[in-house]
Amino acid sequence: MRTAWAACPKGTPAMLVRDRLDVLFEDEEFADLYPCDGRPGWPPGQLAMVSVLQFAEDLSDRAAADAVRTRIDFKYALGLELEDAGFDYSVLSEFRARLAEDDAADRLLRVMLQRLVEAGLLKAGGRQRTDATHVLAAVRTLSRLELVGETLRAALEELAEADGEWLLPLIEPEWGKRYGRKVEIGRVPGGKAGVTAVAETFGRDGQKILAAAWAPGVPARLRVLPQVEILRQVWVHHYYWDARGRLRWRDGHALPPASLRFDSPYDTDAHYCVKRDTAWSGYRVHLTETCDAERPEAVVHVATTIAPVQDGQLTEQIHDDLADARLAPAEHVVDAAYVTPARIERARQVHGITLLGPVVPDHSHQAKSGDGFDKSAFTIDWDREQATCPQGAVSREWRPLHISGHDYIQVKFGKATCLACPVRARCTTSATRPRALALLPTRALHEVQTHNRLDQHTQDWQQRYAIRAGIEATLSQNVRTCGLRRTRYRGLQKTHVQHVLTALACNLTRVADWIADPTPTRRRSTRFRALCTATA
Repeated sequence: MRTAWAACPKGTPAMLVRDRLDVLFEDEEFADLYPCDGRPGWPPGQLAMVSVLQFAEDLSDRAAADAVRTRIDFKYALGLELEDAGFDYSVLSEFRARLAEDDAADRLLRVMLQRLVEAGLLKAGGRQRTDATHVLAAVRTLSRLELVGETLRAALEELAEADGEWLLPLIEPEWGKRYGRKVEIGRVPGGKAGVTAVAETFGRDGQKILAAAWAPGVPARLRVLPQVEILRQVWVHHYYWDARGRLRWRDGHALPPASLRFDSPYDTDAHYCVKRDTAWSGYRVHLTETCDAERPEAVVHVATTIAPVQDGQLTEQIHDDLADARLAPAEHVVDAAYVTPARIERARQVHGITLLGPVVPDHSHQAKSGDGFDKSAFTIDWDREQATCPQGAVSREWRPLHISGHDYIQVKFGKATCLACPVRARCTTSATRPRALALLPTRALHEVQTHNRLDQHTQDWQQRYAIRAGIEATLSQNVRTCGLRRTRYRGLQKTHVQHVLTALACNLTRVADWIADPTPTRRRSTRFRALCTATA
């Protein structure tokens, strides 16, 4: 200890966290993470701490193992003797493989958060914010044509290794040139017809392998090889049998949704997605952090999904998980993707959480014009199931309505009354039909929608909501320092382990900064901006 503090008088994050939180991960809490075979393994608590320090400094496995062996602050944080020789770097990848099983990685995060609660650095009931960012898969980006060719090549390689004698009679003379190396296809002569011809050539070759694998008398073990099963699925996604029994290449509009088909035979959890101007193949990660002024900003929840899963589908899961960990916030600040009136109402009723975020505004032409009668101009009487227009006319019809999988209530006014109305031009553009409204299915949801649409235009609401922008800085920090934008591993579970370790590393760095200087830092301002602020 004396040598460490003499060498690092201000301390390092590893040293500061060790002094404040003592042993972060106890071995007894993770006894199931010991290896079940081989030589006696390193304690899982120490390996967990090494993994966090590794991600905090964006080190490779070899560099992290060398740091344990040579750096005194790592030895200080781990409680090792100076002469401890450490471990082989391969131990870290084996440990991460065990973390990918069940919810072991999430347990690490829960234990760290519990230590922070015990140290008074974290509490429930404050303010939290959430946002997501895209994560690129650790595989080559493939076109559809390259995907089917590479999938067939991967299946042939696996079959050649599993039973080369069975595969040998099936091989055609052109296959060596076609599938003997990585499939890379540039511009195909002949345009769309040329692409279809190449794709159907791949299709016939793949179908030959699939038909042979499912033929009577063929060993069943060949059918359950991972790449053979992936080949079968890819052929279902991209080919079909026409009326004459011929295998055909699917057009783009006939493909399954992106959430079902995958983009690489080497990572079947990587899916294609487009969000505004960003298109990628991979995953999404959702980070939730605290944002209370008197405590360090700590990441309290991590969720990893395939790319096509929309942000709003995670709102309920985040609230439920935080409530189970006894870290539910009083106010949860999110962007519009996480917010609907139903989610606002559920958060309040189930967990007592105020879900703060912009509700989708009224996009009707009446609302956009600024001079028309939008939905808010009508008085709704839920007890009598009636609506009253700004001119005092009462609706004639109130019935359930189902649109695109969503339930509404449709309210219609009398045709004669609407046609005779002197301000009809401000209410509807139809020449013959009466005005109709589509309301949310319950009174509570309608009132939540109406109240939030009015409230989010006030200055007080906008000042409360301004704190949400801080989560963008957290995402940026982890992208720059921990490589959050691209996964290091293949598969959803291993990618989630990376994201949890990234969150743990972020927490360790922030807690260390807070211990060194509890005063919240403010963004530096230029002199000109300071003069403008003073003038204002």
